[in-house]
Amino acid sequence: MTPMLRAAEDTRISGRSAPPTWVVVALVCAGQFLVVLDVSVVNVALPSMRTDLGLSAPGLQWVVNAYAIAFAGFMLLGGRAGDLYGRKRMFLVGLALFTLASLGGGLAQEGRQLLVARAVQGLGAAVLAPSTLTILTSAVPEGAARARAIATWTAVGAGGGAAGGLVGGLLVDGLSWRWVLLINVPIGAVLLAGSARWLVESRAGDGRRLDLPGALLVTAGLATLAYGIVQTEAEGWTAAATLVPLLTGLALIGLFLVVEARTKAPLMPLKLLRLRSVSSANAAMFISGSAMFCMWFFMTLYEQNVLGYSPLGAGLALVPSSLAVVIGSKLAPRFMPVVGARNVASLGTLIAAAGFGWQSTMTADGSYLTAIMFPGILVMAGAGLAATPLAALATSGAAPGDAGLVSGLVNTSRVMGGSLGLAIMSTIAAARTGSGSSAAAMTAGYALAFRTSGVLLLVGAVLMLVWLPKKISRA
Repeated sequence: MTPMLRAAEDTRISGRSAPPTWVVVALVCAGQFLVVLDVSVVNVALPSMRTDLGLSAPGLQWVVNAYAIAFAGFMLLGGRAGDLYGRKRMFLVGLALFTLASLGGGLAQEGRQLLVARAVQGLGAAVLAPSTLTILTSAVPEGAARARAIATWTAVGAGGGAAGGLVGGLLVDGLSWRWVLLINVPIGAVLLAGSARWLVESRAGDGRRLDLPGALLVTAGLATLAYGIVQTEAEGWTAAATLVPLLTGLALIGLFLVVEARTKAPLMPLKLLRLRSVSSANAAMFISGSAMFCMWFFMTLYEQNVLGYSPLGAGLALVPSSLAVVIGSKLAPRFMPVVGARNVASLGTLIAAAGFGWQSTMTADGSYLTAIMFPGILVMAGAGLAATPLAALATSGAAPGDAGLVSGLVNTSRVMGGSLGLAIMSTIAAARTGSGSSAAAMTAGYALAFRTSGVLLLVGAVLMLVWLPKKISRA
């Protein structure tokens, strides 16, 4: 970015000297790790929560869904709030909400208290998460250094989702289910203190107010759509309990687009969607998320329901895959200057598709090496290799004042894609398994879900080659 453009942004920064770049990267990546970890960390704790709090089966499902819906629904609002009111401020507000809600959830004595705490956790995560990428890209100059920083952010975020089963298993087996949530409290407190001390405030200084009608419409639309998506697993795709919120959510998002086209200071300027880098990378992120997210879910079920692993054993079995996504993310910046961001994203997606194809050959008596470890490494290494250039492309080309919004859009695409993909893959797996409960029937269902994910990624790779820009554009 040229000095003239930087001055034109009118970004307000405190007079204190900027902290070392590695400190900024460490703080924002730690925040990203926490919010992504909590999407999956509670999974292995659900049986213990049910026993202790007397939760019903639908109530147990909402321990996960309350967080996911609030996270997805408020993400764009959190991103724009960071642009207008300060990225550091929103990071701190989101982290404080997340930490306090974790305390409340860990101390919950009734199921409804836990569900409220999880929803507030999701709200805090939605406010915090967009600021992590915006603060990082503002602190690191464009070029190789920023690509490496984004790779770290991507690796930490992906690692948070991957580590959920292992961390949850360790805490539940070693302490209790409450520590799945309480562990966030001391970590959040330390992170709050460090962020307040070291992060530098910045925001787009154009004097705009938050577009309240747009904020209400998009938040309600995304939350309602997410609710409809998670209903599919229990109700099916044709039930009124699924169709009504899905259609309502789509109608609200359509109305949001109409309002944004007419308002003078929109929450999301529609011109952003006309930027090839933004629209294509977010579409690719959505497709990738819809295929990748189910890997951890179905592999955990396969390990425990078919192969008889314990919760901790299931988490440990996925450690190589967790390391592979980190390695893939860190390798991507080395390849991007040589072969281009688009080609790296496409290559990573093809590698992941090959891994899913291998996993789809699993059997009821499969071995750890050939049914779990090696195909899982391929899937996650490919995922890490693709995610870094996609994030870099998605945040390139937009005006500095829209950085928080674009970051929120990236996270929204990934979360909504993952939620929709998991619902679809669960339906596919259940249809293949049918009423059977044998190990062979369940394995057949999981294998079909993996095969479908592989085909979806092949489509995504073609889309990337055709639509993604060759190079990262400059704002």
